[in-house]
Amino acid sequence: MDIYSRKSQWKWYLGAVGILIVVLSLWYTKYLASQLAIREKQQVEQYLAAQRLLGSAETDPQQFLECDVSFPLKVVQDNNTVPILLIGESGKIDGFVNVGEDSLGNISPEELENVRTRMLEEGADTLQISPTADIHQVVMYAKSSLLDLLEWYPYIQLLLISAFIALGYLGFSTARRAEQNQVWLGMAKETAHQLGTPITAILGWIETLKEVNEDRADNQEMLDELRNDVTRLELVADRFSKIGATPELIAVNLYDELESCKAYMQRRAPRRVSFQFPDPEHHEPLVVYLNPPLFDWVIENLLRNAIDAMEEGKGVISAKVYQEGAWACIDISDTGKGIHTSKFNTVFKPGYSTKTRGWGLGLSLSKRIMVEYHKGRIHVKKSEIGKGTTFALKVRTGKI
Repeated sequence: MDIYSRKSQWKWYLGAVGILIVVLSLWYTKYLASQLAIREKQQVEQYLAAQRLLGSAETDPQQFLECDVSFPLKVVQDNNTVPILLIGESGKIDGFVNVGEDSLGNISPEELENVRTRMLEEGADTLQISPTADIHQVVMYAKSSLLDLLEWYPYIQLLLISAFIALGYLGFSTARRAEQNQVWLGMAKETAHQLGTPITAILGWIETLKEVNEDRADNQEMLDELRNDVTRLELVADRFSKIGATPELIAVNLYDELESCKAYMQRRAPRRVSFQFPDPEHHEPLVVYLNPPLFDWVIENLLRNAIDAMEEGKGVISAKVYQEGAWACIDISDTGKGIHTSKFNTVFKPGYSTKTRGWGLGLSLSKRIMVEYHKGRIHVKKSEIGKGTTFALKVRTGKI
């Protein structure tokens, strides 16, 4: 199992644990809210009982002197959280508590009606009471602000935790990306530096051998081929040296550049692999701005992967060029084994490879070259298992 499969599984595990935590938090908060709602209902009932006791004591002076009203008074005075409306038989609001500025009596009838409407919309509970045998009233009470806050608590908690996780992930991702960039740059520069010394030495030896074998035509031909290979090594070193620097983009004919890449890879491909690329002589020049060494690296990576994907070293590799507005588009297709749709993005990540001895850096470097250096695009356009894959590239036809 590759690193990206394990990473994907860990994401699912962490997501499942996160959902479980949220569900438990919501359930426990709902349980606490229901218990608090029961207590608030009991508080309202105690408040009404205390009000009845105080009301009967006020109408009967003898009872007022004989009973202890300190406890009912305390119950009434302590109810400073639950909003209560006392509604008479006619539907008129006869009394209220903990509503607006009720402690000062500064609330108009219109405001009281608005409070009642709002309480009904929020699902306020009611209690039927009968202060006397001839009077029947309804008590409407709403949730306290504390209960409201408790019900909102898990959502606020979820929001804060999500924000913390998002910021942490963003910070770690940025730091990791910066570290990866430094590794890329260091590796590329060191590779170019290490290649430079032996290339220079080999060139010196080639010139010496040419002088020694001036009368040997066969040796001269062999040394010319060796010189071509060293030139290729110089190109590789030059490509690595450009990683991390700002490459110079020049105007080139896209058809000529593709033909050059095809010619190089065709000499190194199996004989039963055919290339179908647009002939520059049959097309009007399509001028694009790019860095030829780096762009050629991208095309060669795609062609090399296409060749490796061929079953039994047999198949067709084709290229199609067209324009979309300011973009010059290249579709490179093969008839290889194909890529599963779930891997369309993963193939561009460092370290991902389906080859036994692959490093998984070719497509990652290709994307970096296209996106960061050419401000272009590269993606898997389509693929079908057993039938082949098409990669799509886009480069600008104007200066960046």
